[in-house]
Amino acid sequence: MTASPALGTTLQPATQAFLQHAPKQLLIGGEWMAAASGATFDTINPATGRPLVSVALAGDADVDQAVQAARRALEAGPWPSLSGAERGNLLWKTAELIEQHADELAELETLDNGKPLRAARHGDLPMAVRHFRYYAGWAGKLEGATIPVAHPDQFVYTLREPMGVVGLIIPWNFPLLMAAWKLAPALACGNTTVLKPAEETPLTALRLGELLAEVGFPPGVVNIVTGPGVPTGAALAAHMGVDKIAFTGSTEVGRKVMAAAAAGNLKRVSLELGGKSPNVVFADADLDKAIKGATWAVFSTSGQECVAGSRLFVEEAVYQPVLDGLAAQAQRIRVGPGFAPKAHIGPIVSDKQLQTIMGYIESGRSGGAQIVAGGERLGGELASGYFLQPTVFAHQDDSLRLVQEEIFGPVVAVTSFKDWDELIARANRTRYGLAAGAWTKDVSKAHRFARAVKAGTVWINAYGLFDAAAPFGGYKESGFGREMGREALDLYTQTKTVWVSL
Repeated sequence: MTASPALGTTLQPATQAFLQHAPKQLLIGGEWMAAASGATFDTINPATGRPLVSVALAGDADVDQAVQAARRALEAGPWPSLSGAERGNLLWKTAELIEQHADELAELETLDNGKPLRAARHGDLPMAVRHFRYYAGWAGKLEGATIPVAHPDQFVYTLREPMGVVGLIIPWNFPLLMAAWKLAPALACGNTTVLKPAEETPLTALRLGELLAEVGFPPGVVNIVTGPGVPTGAALAAHMGVDKIAFTGSTEVGRKVMAAAAAGNLKRVSLELGGKSPNVVFADADLDKAIKGATWAVFSTSGQECVAGSRLFVEEAVYQPVLDGLAAQAQRIRVGPGFAPKAHIGPIVSDKQLQTIMGYIESGRSGGAQIVAGGERLGGELASGYFLQPTVFAHQDDSLRLVQEEIFGPVVAVTSFKDWDELIARANRTRYGLAAGAWTKDVSKAHRFARAVKAGTVWINAYGLFDAAAPFGGYKESGFGREMGREALDLYTQTKTVWVSL
């Protein structure tokens, strides 16, 4: 390993080599190339506020070239003639290669996103591997059906075929894992892809592109274009040669993606969007477990999770001990650079996002909510990075922006409730419906809550668990379509019905 004083840490030689080979380029048709305009942007280390490396900024011409490369790979060459089993073999090899490079990929994730190295290495990386292996198994099992019809001289069957050229737009909170969530099922189903990672965190996607070439994916099957929402993401969403867009990000941007799809070729769209998830502690819960669970439901990944349990409802009889316990837990969380061995959470991903979060904290203060822990940016040795104290608000006003809008930061709004009807009404009084949680020893109550709350995922006596086999997605303005599990195959295939006259 070699030292990197500029980064203040020690990196794997492979990580150093990747960063030194700059600027990072676009992957189009199996070739690495600069943007047509020559434009670049810097990706920033959020722990230091300093640039890591410059990256090509893809414009309309680059996106068009990537889509054309994906179209050629879809319609000619080896990819369309591969069997499902052969596609699955490539996905399995991808999982193996990610495992072999896990230390390097985890370091890149920590540098680019800021999350603790431990979380990247032992959380995100194994989950990404699991996704590629899970969909490797599905690639050879995409079955149609035979259908009895009213015409006795007709044999009718269905085929599941690839959607076509798929644009994949992913966020910055789990960069490599989100790439796996979308790439693995899309490729298992035989599509070709254009992947746009978030402007803030492009590095692990680019390194994954190098690994995919080693695996043996034909040129043009996976293309990677880097840049901001405008022009790069907008060009991909509007492109007439794209058959489907899969987007994960904010509800605001999701609306723009849908509008672009509607204005163009009516491409298929799946959206995994924002959340303002209710997390409920009933009086009969194991309070120690519930307090610890509620802490990490919102402060994990520095609160930068769409499922964050950012609205905590506590039954009146146990409200004060839960509030006090949560505040104590928040104050014990160690905030620091991702490479610090004892850091529980890292920095906010960017200065822009930090300022957004601070704006919500100020609006909570001015709106009458009470801060019982945190609320301040960290200074001293951490002043150059984007570090924020975990913040706990107490409130009784559900109309506050703090309560209604997604903050995407380490901020929780805690309130009490008296009875079941009040709880369910307030829990569902949101435009979002991504996730929810409940803590109770009463199994009947747990099932009753799961049925009553309007959310795509409900955790009971736990929070934030995921698996490649378990579908995930939202209700209401949290989007539509389901990532992961068998249901994700529906996002990337279309059904053809064939009638054969006997």
